Amino acid sequence: MHAVRPLKVEFCGEWYTVEEGAPFTIGRESDLTIDDNPYLHRTFLTLSSEYGLWWLSNVGQLLSATVSDATGSVQAWVAPGAKLPLVFQTVHVMFSAGSTTYDFTVHAEEDFYNTSLTAEPADGGTTILPVTLTTSQRQLVVALAEHVLSQPVAGRATVPTSAEAAARLGWSMTTFNRKLDNVCEKLDKIGVDGLRGGRGRLATNRRARLVEYAVATRLVSSDDLPLLDRRADGEAEQARA
Repeated sequence: MHAVRPLKVEFCGEWYTVEEGAPFTIGRESDLTIDDNPYLHRTFLTLSSEYGLWWLSNVGQLLSATVSDATGSVQAWVAPGAKLPLVFQTVHVMFSAGSTTYDFTVHAEEDFYNTSLTAEPADGGTTILPVTLTTSQRQLVVALAEHVLSQPVAGRATVPTSAEAAARLGWSMTTFNRKLDNVCEKLDKIGVDGLRGGRGRLATNRRARLVEYAVATRLVSSDDLPLLDRRADGEAEQARA
């Protein structure tokens, strides 16, 4: 089996080199120390080489990670106990612990599968993906992802509470929660994991998962931030899902 070439990991503007050998750990107290966030596992993810490939493994017990290629056209959810081969030259990893969302990028020298950009914005605020959003639904997603989209260097950002996001948009909580339910249901129907569950996980967890998915797949981008300056477009828009 040929030796695999080293990886480069970029987090908050800092670079780390990952060599063959012992797994490279990522977490609260790891080779890559993300943060002292008590909601973050001491070791959450590992990068290791096996069968001539690099693998990302989730060795935590509670948290999951969203992984996408550079174009956002390929996306996977890595749950506790799962592992994923890193077959693209650039891989983005996002995850949330408490109300904070983190992301880092893994750069490889080899690209096992070539990808091309397929998620191009189209007229009318939709995307060429299996889901389309109304203007107000897009505003909701951007309000939740605002801190992630507006940070100058990828790394860490907070996900606002529902009350904070509703206030940012000038919406009532009833309107915000109805639209959040509609967006999560729409994505759940196309197979996006992590947006449904019991009462205990429908607040912070699904907002964070929605942000991870939307940013990872380029469903929203920094180009959408001006939508936050547009207040609700009358009762007709408020009434629409």
